[in-house]
Amino acid sequence: MTEYLAATGAPVYAVELDAPLIARLQALSAARFPNLTVVPGDVLETDLATIAAGRRIKLYGNLPYYITSPILHRFFESATRIDEIHIVIQAEVAARLVARPGTRDYGYLTVLTQFFARPVIALALPPEAFRPPPEVESALVSMKLPGEGATLGIGDSGKFLEFVKVCFAQKRKTLVNNLRGIVTPAKVKDALAAMQLGAAARAEELSVAELGTFYGKLS
Repeated sequence: MTEYLAATGAPVYAVELDAPLIARLQALSAARFPNLTVVPGDVLETDLATIAAGRRIKLYGNLPYYITSPILHRFFESATRIDEIHIVIQAEVAARLVARPGTRDYGYLTVLTQFFARPVIALALPPEAFRPPPEVESALVSMKLPGEGATLGIGDSGKFLEFVKVCFAQKRKTLVNNLRGIVTPAKVKDALAAMQLGAAARAEELSVAELGTFYGKLS
């Protein structure tokens, strides 16, 4: 994938933690692609703003499946600099990123992703597409930025997402119960009623835009 991207002539920065792969990337850079810069290290600690150096960027990657969520959080910290994200992840997680309200897969990770980006599943990948083959199905998810959050008028995205996390703390519980520790049940019910929603509403029933409106009424 790095070779394909570097062949376009655009500046490519390859972030890699594994020593043998770092060596292969460095050999590729030295032999064929002076536009390829190898960045040894952990993507969770990589400063994307420094790499971007004021430019707009696109991110491509085959993510380690077990840390997909932390990596997405890290990417979205630089959301204002990113135009597109294209990542290969576990199909089960991909379904959560593109889920709609009221479905089993809809949750905090969905809202986080759709707040910052507009994700679609671009390609399903079977285990045999990899060497060695994983034990799970995979998918390529493509995202265009910005997402729904750009139109919600929320000043502090961090506080909003912490609020959303509390809303989804226990999916089977109502918003009234999940928010009991930070907002009185009466205020939650009043906010829901103003949105023409019942007192028994759960977070999974509200779209990203509705969660934004709900947050605004309570704050």
